[in-house]
Amino acid sequence: MATSMELPPILMLGPPLFSHLFESRNTHRYRFLKLPSLFKPYSLFEFLETQNTHPSSIQVVLCNPLQPVTADVIRSLPSLSVIATTGSGTDHVDLSECKCRGIQVVAVGGGHECASEDIAEMALGLLIDVMWKISAGDRHVRRRRVPSTNKESFTFPLPSSPKLGGKQVGIIGLGRIGMKVAKRLESFDCIIKYHSRNKKPLVSYTFYSNVVDLASDIDVLILCCPLTEQTKYIVNKEVMLALGKDGIIVNVGRGALIDEKELVQCLIKGEIKGAGLDVFENEPNVPKELFSLDNVVLSPHVAAFTSECFTDTVIHVNL
Repeated sequence: MATSMELPPILMLGPPLFSHLFESRNTHRYRFLKLPSLFKPYSLFEFLETQNTHPSSIQVVLCNPLQPVTADVIRSLPSLSVIATTGSGTDHVDLSECKCRGIQVVAVGGGHECASEDIAEMALGLLIDVMWKISAGDRHVRRRRVPSTNKESFTFPLPSSPKLGGKQVGIIGLGRIGMKVAKRLESFDCIIKYHSRNKKPLVSYTFYSNVVDLASDIDVLILCCPLTEQTKYIVNKEVMLALGKDGIIVNVGRGALIDEKELVQCLIKGEIKGAGLDVFENEPNVPKELFSLDNVVLSPHVAAFTSECFTDTVIHVNL
């Protein structure tokens, strides 16, 4: 039986969102080297040195959307052949460098049924929270350490909107996740409209080829599409202004689908009513201006990381 040091190493980059499960199933096959974050260019070399591992021995990297895998990282691993990442997107990996090197990039979890359902549920949860100000109300109650005898002074933050039922909801990206969001919203009698690369011939929802036109006709905009050159800043200031002062944005796709600086200003100025965000443009950094806003609900990019999704991801990782 091979000793631990004789097993082939796998480099795990970023917060350990599913490493404990993958490790438990594969400790007999691999030696796991876990680096929580790449804070500086030379930290990878220093880390590998402490593990008595030469960079040329690393053939496989496991990561997640919270850890960028840059060209510098890829170039520092001369034998790298596979990068496996959780989630549905690969925009945090330098695909051009991988293509030049012939490195296979595999996204596991996000395209599977379990993850799609989890992300759809998160989208709905964020939307309901923003509309009813659940998190804001919770903070308000917790701040009231001493009960007031003056009932008039005990005022809760009022919900942003009367109710979810019957709202007109626009979905950008009517793929696997977008369809699951739509089906859940149907149970609230919402009217679904959508924008995608192409019109879906078997879908009865109203299709819009122009995002501004879609935003003009809805109450809520939910982003479910992947981040590409075509979809970066697909929600810009023009779209936000078209959505209007009563409009709500929910993003469970990627942060850069929205022009984040414009989003912050629109929220502060009341040019849109609220936002529920599981993703951010420069993760893990979040614009500090959002922290004090009660019309915003923030989540740390965890929509696809339930325990069930972890298990599903591990099953589909076949290295």
